[in-house]
Amino acid sequence: MCMHQPPCPPADAIDHQAARLVAYHPEQGWGLLCNGVVFFDDTGELLPDGRSVVPALSGQAA
Repeated sequence: MCMHQPPCPPADAIDHQAARLVAYHPEQGWGLLCNGVVFFDDTGELLPDGRSVVPALSGQAA
């Protein structure tokens, strides 16, 4: 349960990435947000219910 004020958005909200960071492991390339979302440095995500969010593509393909 989020104790932040204002409360962090839930994991299923469009703006779920706005939740506060509670743990970050740059040597492993991931972090944990207050709402339970695990984000990866490649922009992929793992939601608390086990669903994955594929990394966002940046730039153009060669």
